[in-house]
Amino acid sequence: MSAAAQHRAPFARLARKLAVAGTGAAVLALPLIGATSASAATTTSAPAAAPAVTYANNLDGWIRESLAIMAEKGIPGTYNGIYRNVMRESSGNPVAINLWDSNAAAGIPSKGLLQVIDPTFASYHVAGTSWNIYDPVANITAACNYAAHRYGSIDNVFGAY
Repeated sequence: MSAAAQHRAPFARLARKLAVAGTGAAVLALPLIGATSASAATTTSAPAAAPAVTYANNLDGWIRESLAIMAEKGIPGTYNGIYRNVMRESSGNPVAINLWDSNAAAGIPSKGLLQVIDPTFASYHVAGTSWNIYDPVANITAACNYAAHRYGSIDNVFGAY
């Protein structure tokens, strides 16, 4: 690495951090070693967009993605409250279906991670999520929306709901 490149490296890292942080820093002047102020290098760029958040395709990721959507929509709930209820309802199986309880006997079995019935899912579906009741994020988010309306939060649910 040349002396000039070594000199610029900390500034380049700072510029990337500022762009990712969305500070709006549009111009960063990087002096070259041995250059006069008239010939100093200037870099102009638009602020970079924040990197897209990606979630793991597993229970942890589904809960975290649901919590992000819930935060945007003002739906209360915590990771621990969701996790506790998922473990009780489906043991973390996103395609779980209950074919033996009173809902199943009535022809509307409970489905998915939080064992939601179709009418409840349709009524409490959250915009921006899938309409597939077996979609883990849609199932969690709709169930938490229902629990918020019925119990104040999924955190207040300690049994079948």
